[in-house]
Amino acid sequence: MKNKKKKTIIIAAFILLSVLIIGLSYAWLRTAIEGKKNVQITVGEISIILDESSTNGINLVNAIPTYDSVGKINEPYTFSLKNESNIELYYTLSLIDDEELIDSCKTTSGSPCSLLDMRDIRYELKLGERTFTGSLSDSSIISFGTIDADETINGELRVWLNINANNEAMGKVFLGKLRVFATQQVDGFDFQQGNDGVNEPEMDNNMIAVKHDGYNWVKTDVDNGWYNYGMGIWANAITVKSDKLAEYRNAPVGTEINMDDVETMWVWIPRYSYTIASENGTSYYGKKGAYLTSSPTAALPGEIDIKFIGKDEKDTGTAKYLATDNPKNWYTPDAFTYDGEELSGIWVGKFETSSSNPLGSYGGGNTTSLDAFIKPNVASWRSINVSNIYQVGLKVSASGNRYGFSTNMNSHAMKNDEWAVISYLSQSKYGKLGNDNFKDADKEVYQNKSDSYITGCSYGSPSNGNTDYGCQYTYDNNIRTEDGLTGKGVGASTTGTIYGVYDMSGGAWEYVMGNYNNMVASSGFVTMPESKYYNKYTSRDSGLACNGGECLSHALNETRSWYNDSQSMVNETNSWMLRGGTSSNSVSAGVFFFDHAAGNDYISSSFRLVMSPST
Repeated sequence: MKNKKKKTIIIAAFILLSVLIIGLSYAWLRTAIEGKKNVQITVGEISIILDESSTNGINLVNAIPTYDSVGKINEPYTFSLKNESNIELYYTLSLIDDEELIDSCKTTSGSPCSLLDMRDIRYELKLGERTFTGSLSDSSIISFGTIDADETINGELRVWLNINANNEAMGKVFLGKLRVFATQQVDGFDFQQGNDGVNEPEMDNNMIAVKHDGYNWVKTDVDNGWYNYGMGIWANAITVKSDKLAEYRNAPVGTEINMDDVETMWVWIPRYSYTIASENGTSYYGKKGAYLTSSPTAALPGEIDIKFIGKDEKDTGTAKYLATDNPKNWYTPDAFTYDGEELSGIWVGKFETSSSNPLGSYGGGNTTSLDAFIKPNVASWRSINVSNIYQVGLKVSASGNRYGFSTNMNSHAMKNDEWAVISYLSQSKYGKLGNDNFKDADKEVYQNKSDSYITGCSYGSPSNGNTDYGCQYTYDNNIRTEDGLTGKGVGASTTGTIYGVYDMSGGAWEYVMGNYNNMVASSGFVTMPESKYYNKYTSRDSGLACNGGECLSHALNETRSWYNDSQSMVNETNSWMLRGGTSSNSVSAGVFFFDHAAGNDYISSSFRLVMSPST
């Protein structure tokens, strides 16, 4: 743990609005009635009240950095939510900047009103029987749920300064307010549903569940708020060096993870079904929903509808619908079926793969003698052909592997359809598209433009320019600027939070196991591997690539040219697929980018790993 600063940090008063009322009327109820008498139908008004009973607001004056254990026993700020409607409501409760107070602060203070980093603000919210704890760098949404007609839910909110805050926080302020949003649930409405329907991550005994406290990864309690997909907090887990496993396994919740001990980092992608809307009946760019201020286009696509489903559910619809209709044509992605078995989800490498010798030539080179690592801030493993990538992937869960995985984790090199399920989830309300910290063009996953191919780097914007190579922002950078913008580093993740998947736009090209008509080309294969390890495409036309038809759930024709990402389909000569784009090709890089290559050991191509846990 870092040395703690003992200097007093003066923080302006944290002020909450005394009363906030949101009343909304919607004509969502429909009926068809026939008869001789007149029938009157009245649509009720939605009314939810936030009653803040504490009198003095939340004041952080003369505050010092505080451990969570201390912050959680501070005097709480009390309030209640009351539903005055005659129907059940869904709500979200957010802790946000008070722009009016910030503007006033800048005007009256005589000097710029500097804002605290979101990672410096820790909170615990007890609302009814539920408890939420986190950093405001995770999400501005601090609670969500349902409230019955005429029900009142009491709440207690505690806010404190992160123990890791340093002298850079001196003189900075956080002026905020609570905001509540309520709605009647309807099919397809853009409501953050949290973990509704999310399958529990299938953990192996060597895996340690982790969360981020704003500064460090820490061991977390798998039974209490480990993940929340509605807030963009996807489940993360790590493996550590074998001689450290017992130590971390027996350590208490909250123990800081030393990154020098980490060997692999993984993100859970739960089983879901999806469908893509068209606003005009011809172009399927997703729906505008609550996350765009303009109609979806190829340059700025809209929301992909996602519903999480159980392992025994499978949809086989067209995956398309008109935005004016209810989305009924759901499709369950092919990636959630492995070797004939339906999966509850998959684990994907959080970063491009690095090697056990990242300082070696090309971060590893064309060999299988090294072991795979998955970590930030190291050179990715490049100049390795597809055959060796395939072998390295199998080693991760092979009998006697260094990580402690059991063989039923089914490790392998990422297939193209597995890349797709990450990109689709990112373009949903559960990914970066649904993150309120990013607007319009910034919804796109930021590029990694590191010319040294350092994992997790971010350019800090969706710009496609080819200048300023290097690691401008590390993956964990979430520092607020004077204009209040956040997410320079985390904007390169698929969630816009630190909990997403990185290096999917720019960085190195990533070979995925997608192949044209079983042609080995220059991949190093003599014969093709088992069919469960790759996707076979039978046409050079992305609209006809799956036995003469469109490949659903493979991020090919369905999402072609989204964000203006480049695309070139596999063919007889270049029979292996590349995804993501590279820092040297950043004009067209992106999560929906795809290209082709011969499968040989390009110096700028890397790869990613996946585990498909089976029973």
